[in-house]
Amino acid sequence: MPADAPTPADIAALRPELEAGLAALALPDALATPLLDYLALLAKWNQAYNLTAIRAPRDMLVRHLLDSLAMARHVDGSPLADLGTGPGLPGIPLALANPSLQVSLVESNGKKARFLREAVRTLGLSNARVLESRAEAVDEPGGYALITARALDRLAGILAVGGHLLAPGGRLLAMKGQRPDDELAELPPGWELAAMHVLRVPGLAAERHLVEIRRRAPEPA
Repeated sequence: MPADAPTPADIAALRPELEAGLAALALPDALATPLLDYLALLAKWNQAYNLTAIRAPRDMLVRHLLDSLAMARHVDGSPLADLGTGPGLPGIPLALANPSLQVSLVESNGKKARFLREAVRTLGLSNARVLESRAEAVDEPGGYALITARALDRLAGILAVGGHLLAPGGRLLAMKGQRPDDELAELPPGWELAAMHVLRVPGLAAERHLVEIRRRAPEPA
């Protein structure tokens, strides 16, 4: 085992910080156990498969788990497609936080998709499924109330590959760092900003924004 491989004790030691973060996000502390199970699985697989460049468990806790869950209160629709989900972010934390939310984890990378299938099985996530595919190849037009993307592309690029998946009235929820005014200026015709939310991620000092994009309503005749 590599010297820097986290032990079960390393993961368990994160529980107090995770529970404090969940409380700050108004989420139940009962989520701590399945989230730590997911974190342990991610840290283990990351040793061999390099699923994420963030390797320290405490950094994973803040920059992956709590960062993903910071958007949970804005996810009020179902189903949701998480495009370019990588190792399941934000889709798996959102699925754990809301068992009624149906989540499709869209990932084209084979080793990441294998990890996702194992995570869904191990965590017993009956409300999540893995689509090993590029977003533009997912043949489910209009099948989702929400699509999300955490680090996939600029807003226009996300809409180019995933906009077809949104049902009428559906929204893109894009996680960004600083307010992305330059990306908003690039929105393709027919799309508009619906809302901009400043996210507070426990333990993270960096700026985080959640950008909601929707189809522009047709002009009155």
